[in-house]
Amino acid sequence: MYSLDLTLKYSPIPVSVQRKEADAAQALYQSVLEAMKGDYATLLELTCEKDEDKKIALLSDQISAVVLNKKSGAAAGGRVPGFFATQAAE
Repeated sequence: MYSLDLTLKYSPIPVSVQRKEADAAQALYQSVLEAMKGDYATLLELTCEKDEDKKIALLSDQISAVVLNKKSGAAAGGRVPGFFATQAAE
């Protein structure tokens, strides 16, 4: 399972959608990047393959970051989106 996390301007919580296949996740990542590079805001409608009823619509000019990562098995539940996470000292 692959997760695409979108960070929106003025929102501390990322929006996430999942893809089952690596190729589908990479294609979605590229389409979001192209929308972000565009001169005009476009409406993006995203769906989630993990939760079929989950649908998200957002404007491309409101996206400040996009992260594509692989979620695997038990490790998926404990991972946080982003590049850096710290663990509290015990």
